[in-house]
This record gives sequence, structure tokens and C-alpha cells, in this order.
Amino acid sequence: MNKIALKRTGVAAVALSAALTMAACSSDSGSSSSSSSTSAAAATSSTVTNPEPVATIPAISGGDTAVALDAGFLDALTTLGITPGVIGGATLDGTTLDFPITGGTATVYPKDSGYRPFVQGAIFHQGSGISLTAGANVIQLENFVVVPSKPAILFADVSVNGELAAASFPLFNLNGTTLEPVTVDSSGNAILTGTQVEVSAAAADFLNTTLGAPNAVPANFLVGVATLTIPTGS
Repeated sequence: MNKIALKRTGVAAVALSAALTMAACSSDSGSSSSSSSTSAAAATSSTVTNPEPVATIPAISGGDTAVALDAGFLDALTTLGITPGVIGGATLDGTTLDFPITGGTATVYPKDSGYRPFVQGAIFHQGSGISLTAGANVIQLENFVVVPSKPAILFADVSVNGELAAASFPLFNLNGTTLEPVTVDSSGNAILTGTQVEVSAAAADFLNTTLGAPNAVPANFLVGVATLTIPTGS
């Protein structure tokens, strides 16, 4: 399967641009820009009376998002002949990817308050990302925007062999059901850990088309578990 997938990649990548653009257009109403993503997050707030937030950061400055990669995801990359890499300010240390936060806003409410989503805002990671190399073809996923709305999604700009295929593409679903209660460390950083990063249905179609392997990557495939460290200024 691996050899067949790599032989088909060059042809599939040409058709992929159109497929990605169509998928991106289908989600434009909620993801075509950072401002619309922020609005979507605000619009999905629960009608429960606002509790006192754990942290309110009107302008995030610094921090990072780390993703501890799942063993199953790493095994799948190996099986499919994909070599992961990092872009810009991102780092890969062992099995942990790390992306610097470059801006955004965040308001965090107690998880047990009943207010949903209990994390709101938009968190930007401009100038960094990951690359996936399969043979002579390189997929670049960068400029991540985390929007913790309902559903929570990570958007990214997607390029194939240096050509932009889709902007603000809904790359990963963020499953917050396992998110632990927010804590604030001694340095005043809000720590949000436990969110499961999962491949979206659109991203699964994209990867399967590129690899020429229809069932290689299923929707909601677990990529890893995220930990966000956000300075609160306190």
C-alpha cells in the first residue's frame, strides 16, 4: 500500500487543490477569517448566566500550545511512509510538537460552572506549523488558529508543494470532553491540558486523496493531546 500510495501522490495532489478549495468554501461562513472565527466563538456561548471567569486575557502575549503525539498516529505516519517536520517557530522534541502562541484573546470559565463553551476566544499561532513529506510531495499545515467554540476547531493554511491549496481550512477537531479544570501556575500562566486533537472529516478526505489510499486516515483519528500555556498577566 505504501508504494502505491506514493506513486499516486503526484496525480492526487493536482486534484487535491480543487477538493480542498471546495471543502474550505463549504466552511467559509464560520472559518474564512480570524475575525469570523472569533465571532463564531462568541455566538455559540451558552445562555447560562456568566459565572466569574478563571482568567480573562484580552490580548494574549506569548505562551505556547504543545501536542503530545499519540502512538497510533505516529505508527500511521510510519506505515504510510510519511515523514513529519516542523515549520517556522514550531519544534518537535521526541513525540511532542510545540507551537508558539502569537496573539489572540481568551476567556476561561470554571469547567463545572455549566457555562459553555467554558473556554472562549481565538488563539493564533502565526509563522509556525508542521510538514508532512511523502516521496517528492510536501504538505504544509501552518498558521494555526484555535477557536474553542461549539464545536471547537483548529483552522490552518494548507499548501501542497509550495502552492496554497486552502486558507483557514478546518484541520483538526478539538475534543474538550477530556479537558481538565483550568489551573494557573506560579508564573501566572493559565494551563489548559487534556484536549484531544482529532483529524476532521475534511482533513481525512484530504489526506486520503493525497495518499491515494481511501481508508488510510479515518475522521476523528486521534493525533494527540494538547496543553495550552497562556500568560494571564497576573
